[in-house]
Amino acid sequence: MNKMDLINELHQRNLIFHITNKNKLKELIKNKCISLYCGFDPTGESLHVGHLLPLITLKRFQILGHKPIVLIGGATSLIGDPSFKTKERLLQSDNLIDKWTLKISQQVSFFLDFNCNFNSALILNNNSWFKKINVLSFLRDVGKHFSINTMINREAVKQRIKRLDQGISFTEFSYNLLQAYDFFILNQKNQVSLQIGGSDQWGNISSGMHLIHRTSKKEVYGLTLPLLIQSNGIKFGKTESGTVWLDPKKTTPYKFYQFWMNIEDSNVYRFLKLFTFMNIDEVNQREKNKYKNNQIIFDKSLLAKYITRLVHGDENLSAAERITNILFFKNIEDIKESDLEQLKKDGIPAIEVYKIKDLQEALVFSSLAKSRTQAKNMIISNSISINTKKIVNKNHIINNNDKLFDKFTLLSRGKKNHCLIYWKNKI
Repeated sequence: MNKMDLINELHQRNLIFHITNKNKLKELIKNKCISLYCGFDPTGESLHVGHLLPLITLKRFQILGHKPIVLIGGATSLIGDPSFKTKERLLQSDNLIDKWTLKISQQVSFFLDFNCNFNSALILNNNSWFKKINVLSFLRDVGKHFSINTMINREAVKQRIKRLDQGISFTEFSYNLLQAYDFFILNQKNQVSLQIGGSDQWGNISSGMHLIHRTSKKEVYGLTLPLLIQSNGIKFGKTESGTVWLDPKKTTPYKFYQFWMNIEDSNVYRFLKLFTFMNIDEVNQREKNKYKNNQIIFDKSLLAKYITRLVHGDENLSAAERITNILFFKNIEDIKESDLEQLKKDGIPAIEVYKIKDLQEALVFSSLAKSRTQAKNMIISNSISINTKKIVNKNHIINNNDKLFDKFTLLSRGKKNHCLIYWKNKI
């Protein structure tokens, strides 16, 4: 693929929701390497899977010679973007934002190349220019170019104004101008000609283009990516148990891997186009054969492996696959203590105990059985396993031989119901 194909490639991958002056942008990309940026406000200590799409899109541009800039919103995060939010964000302290900025900058560094000469990626922080600006200068030089009428009529703002329980504060209302100024500064100092973001950022991106045109008559471009919504109406990356984070301390690599393994079948090939660099023709061919020899199961695994490796690396991918083999294929020989620590954190239900009388009590205590009678019947019916080995003795006493690394016992009912017992020593 060469530079002139990139916009078509993004279209074929269904990566474009909005785009300005498509033909001019295609011609620009064809004839020169550009600088582009995407902003990430540090409103938490970690990015989540919803941020993967813009990061991978920046990577697509970089591979073809363009220079990606990640803008960390150290200043704008102190205000909070109101775009399509039902209520105002809780305002955070400067110190906390600084701490989150550092963590997110470290996460971003895994996705882009920061040492490839002329198109090496950059991470910038908008606090570096906002902390120097005078409020009167900002209102005079930036605010005068914006009509309140236009700003109020932006869909994201209108939704909040119409709500009787939650209006919109002036603080949030000003966010649009701040992000517009980001684009203006980056265009002036870093020759940025394209901003990308989620489709909910279209209003903010448009404001930046407007400000640049009004102040310098330059033409710049905007491109937004689709926001991914699951069939249940929940934003992609959120589950019943919470958000799927990129930080392995918040979402273990095993749980991250399983998130991708458990996506709906209807999304497998769409996501292979969105999140991987696999050739589009190959993806389409795989989709045609998806019901042959369970091809779709293999392709789902291919997607899970690719994304887990991208975010967490080969070693953590191997751990996720080991744990999967243990739980679903009963292969426990290669288990590591660190794998069990992952399971204890968020892989499967886990309990901490000092002492349990017998297996029946363990089944009840772990909620795998409702009563000792039910537990006994489960054991007799050959449906209970300890560390993947079937237990048929209804009076089995859990002993040291049942403890992995002297502190873990994997209790299973059937193929899909598990509980990890963590044995604690009394102090």
